[in-house]
Amino acid sequence: MSVFTLLERAELEAFLAPYGLGRLLEFKGIAEGAENSNFFVSLEAGEYVLTLVERGPRADLPFVLALLQRLHAAGLPVPYAVATQSGETLRELAEKPALLQPRLPGKHVNQPNAHHCSEVGKLLARLHLSTREQILERSSDRGLDWMLREGPLQALHLHDEQLPLLRDSLAEVAVQQPHILALPRANLHADLFRDNLMFDGPHLSGVIDFYNACSGPMLYDVAICINDWCSERNGRLNLSRARAMLAAYASLRPFTAAEAHLWPTLLRVACLRFWLSRLIAVNQPAAAWAQIKDPTEFQRRLEQRQQVSLALPFAL
Repeated sequence: MSVFTLLERAELEAFLAPYGLGRLLEFKGIAEGAENSNFFVSLEAGEYVLTLVERGPRADLPFVLALLQRLHAAGLPVPYAVATQSGETLRELAEKPALLQPRLPGKHVNQPNAHHCSEVGKLLARLHLSTREQILERSSDRGLDWMLREGPLQALHLHDEQLPLLRDSLAEVAVQQPHILALPRANLHADLFRDNLMFDGPHLSGVIDFYNACSGPMLYDVAICINDWCSERNGRLNLSRARAMLAAYASLRPFTAAEAHLWPTLLRVACLRFWLSRLIAVNQPAAAWAQIKDPTEFQRRLEQRQQVSLALPFAL
């Protein structure tokens, strides 16, 4: 279970009292996710999610709250921080920054189809369109510079046969970095995996976990989504799902010529980012209950993205 900070009922009850939402009925850790501690919390007033932020500086959290408020105002199905009766939204529990948010309806989709991917594409385009004219600036702490720094360190833990793939990928990032950074920008979710979206029947009902959100090239966010929602077990892309997602996205925000040109590169960069972060998780001490995700999953995807037959739906 991905809960890095365990809570006692008494300390949770004391934390929840200022919200005025009634008695604590039940709480349990949430298994999904790999970086924060999350709990389902049942109160007399309703169902909520409590997040203890385990990674990143506390100074970044006002950005997350402001972004969620922007997206909520734009009609996107995102959570928002519940305020205490005295107006506090960002608080502390177990010496960690803590947020209480309404629990969104629906459940995660483990085996998506083309319809699910189309819904994700439209949602992502709406997220980008609602922020690109007035971007909330925040650099990713796992961006291109981080990849170039971290890659050589993680190479020390790899087998010899894995090294050429990593070295070639880092070389591509170094060469293409200025071109990537010149692509059209907005605010990004930057972690829009299957376990961060919920569906209520056929309808996309909730988007969660904005703690990796940042400002950056919109195409990078699209690539992250495609690599998770449209990959088969062997790492290859499911072209029907991928084309459904891209077509739905482009119906709201058309891609540019520069994005079409750099699309294969962005697919590889998005694989590299999560290969490296999972290698870090594997190679550093972790709590026994932490869910460590397999880094070779993204190694396989990166291998498969060396040749990309999937083109963006770009109109000349």
